[in-house]
Amino acid sequence: MIQLQDITKIYPIGNRELHVLDGVSFTIETGELVAIMGPSGSGKSTILNLLGCLDIPTSGSYYLDGQEVSRLTSKELAHIRAQKIGFVFQQFNLLPRLSALSNVKLGLEYAGADDFKSAMESLTTVGLDDRADHRPTELSGGEQQRVAIARAVAKKPPLILADEPTGNLDSRSGDEIISMLTELHATRKITLVMVTHDPRIAQRCQRIIYIEDGRVEKDEKV
Repeated sequence: MIQLQDITKIYPIGNRELHVLDGVSFTIETGELVAIMGPSGSGKSTILNLLGCLDIPTSGSYYLDGQEVSRLTSKELAHIRAQKIGFVFQQFNLLPRLSALSNVKLGLEYAGADDFKSAMESLTTVGLDDRADHRPTELSGGEQQRVAIARAVAKKPPLILADEPTGNLDSRSGDEIISMLTELHATRKITLVMVTHDPRIAQRCQRIIYIEDGRVEKDEKV
């Protein structure tokens, strides 16, 4: 599903350069559940942005589902994001004026669909069909993250990327969210990659890739 080959990422800052990634290489097989761990500033979020086609590398190659995507245009990358990738963010990223159902439907619209039935099925999957008409401000943090998960999986993407999905939740809600994500991974056979700083979450994955100073420090099975 994912193959990174000697990826570098350099950001120009004034008269100097910030080297964030330095020769990162790894492969993630279809259907794997992988955690990416590392200290703040290690480059793990930059890796997730590259995996999600939200950014492109300075050098190196990124193959997604067999396609070299690291040199595609912005329009081509947007199409891949819409069709192949579901995102779950720490901040939920729900539109506050829309209901839970409309937030999920919006994700489908970006994928070229507007399917009420699929949106409701996704909300049912995360146990929120009875909250479909509620806006984000009327939902708890855990419920908002469940809406975000429903939005991510509604279009049935082969790849889900989660960036600190429990970072804004209490421990109980966080455990529920991780259980939900791991169950979706198991039942839908999706590839799931999670960035986390929490060793407890990482231990629930099949594999942990440790990033430090822009390099792969360690890659181990759990």
